[in-house]
Amino acid sequence: MKSILVAVDLNDKEELVLKKAAEFANSFDSKLWIVHVAAPEPDFVGYEPGPQSVRDIRAAELREKHRLIQKYADELKKKGINAESLLIQGSIIESILKEVEKLKADLLIIGHEDHDLLYKIINSDVSKKIINKSKTSVLVVPLS
Repeated sequence: MKSILVAVDLNDKEELVLKKAAEFANSFDSKLWIVHVAAPEPDFVGYEPGPQSVRDIRAAELREKHRLIQKYADELKKKGINAESLLIQGSIIESILKEVEKLKADLLIIGHEDHDLLYKIINSDVSKKIINKSKTSVLVVPLS
């Protein structure tokens, strides 16, 4: 296993997923890609980007997210793991699967937290859709 992609959503539980990803990367001496998918820019989905202040806030949010995943990569590098971070914008499922293919990842690691029925009705189950659409092996780390 040469390359592992771990998708994190920066919800305060990503360290559980990163720990498991680090174990696999260490065991197989794999390169570990830490990927976070941020929501697309409003103009990508048919809306105007808004005033400059809104764009500045969005840019600051993206910089902070990138700083955080880079911090995780740096911490893993200190432990001898070949880790890189990627912050991409787009649709979560399609973006993750596209990166898996682009990076030729041998394993995709994602977290999953069970939710109540109302949440599942309102929001799509990202983990389930990734598992169903992925052409690469997927390891699901329980978060609850």
